[in-house]
Amino acid sequence: MRKDTPKHQGLRNQLVEVLREKGVNNEAVLTAISKVPRHLYMDSSFEQYAYRDQAFPIRANQTISQPYTVAVQSDLLGVSEGDKVLEIGTGSGYQAAVLCEMGVKVFTVERQKELFDHTSVLLQQLGYKPTAKFGDGYKGMPTFAPFDGIVVTAAAPEIPKALLAQLKVGGRLVIPVGAVDAVQTMYCITRKSEKQFSRAVHGDFRFVPMLSDKE
Repeated sequence: MRKDTPKHQGLRNQLVEVLREKGVNNEAVLTAISKVPRHLYMDSSFEQYAYRDQAFPIRANQTISQPYTVAVQSDLLGVSEGDKVLEIGTGSGYQAAVLCEMGVKVFTVERQKELFDHTSVLLQQLGYKPTAKFGDGYKGMPTFAPFDGIVVTAAAPEIPKALLAQLKVGGRLVIPVGAVDAVQTMYCITRKSEKQFSRAVHGDFRFVPMLSDKE
């Protein structure tokens, strides 16, 4: 197991300052990012770049998200300690770890078996204990619904109705929507009542595609 050193902590502190300069001011999110050893979620060949504000390749042709993207999505969720959050796309495990550090109860779904097997073990080794499931993110985790927040870490062509149904009233769905071969628009959708939802747009991002059981 690779180590987390004082040098890594110093690099994390520098990353937090970069995120502040980019407009991230949620202290709970920034504190969580300062604690999560991002280099341990990446291939060792990329370790020297781990605290740059960039996305990098990981297993199964996926990516570890740019820290700014993780910070924005975590902030938009608007959750507090003890809330339940569903993550669609466990990926490297980095986003799940940040949410765990924020004190929320994390439920996470991963479609890629190779990633699921690796990341489930890694998160446990690093002391994080989300409820992890191998399966189709479009279906969510109805057994554990409703959720205070749902975050989707891959590009969806449309907003999955199953995920909207699993939101608590007052809860938020944070999801990048758009064509896979272009930039996507980040939506934050709030459930106002059983049948009413409001949506807000929060800029353009670029994600890998969200996979279903058909792919």
